Amino acid sequence: MDPAKTRLFFQPVSPSHYDGRDWNQPEARNCADQTEPVLGSVYPGRLPPALGLQKEALSLIKKPVTLLDITHLSQFRKDGHPSVYGQDGRSGMDCLHWCVGGVPDIWNEILYNLLFIP
Repeated sequence: MDPAKTRLFFQPVSPSHYDGRDWNQPEARNCADQTEPVLGSVYPGRLPPALGLQKEALSLIKKPVTLLDITHLSQFRKDGHPSVYGQDGRSGMDCLHWCVGGVPDIWNEILYNLLFIP
């Protein structure tokens, strides 16, 4: 890879919202009926453990890698998941994937800015 011609981006783990204790709402068993983001600037839960491992692995790479760190900002959006309204009316709770438009649009805006705005 020629760093003068190629830029490498890595998007780490995306948070899930299966446990209301993570956002100080212990009565919430998952993301169902969540219609507002977590308020404030400090997320009450912890970062996913995989994030630390990913950052450590990236630090070992010799070529320059830009971390598209979407994890922390996405933690606030417990309201952005399909929950029971998944594709084809499948049953079950989806608090891992994201609704389009919403959170993934913000990720794309961050990537766009990293690519095109000096």
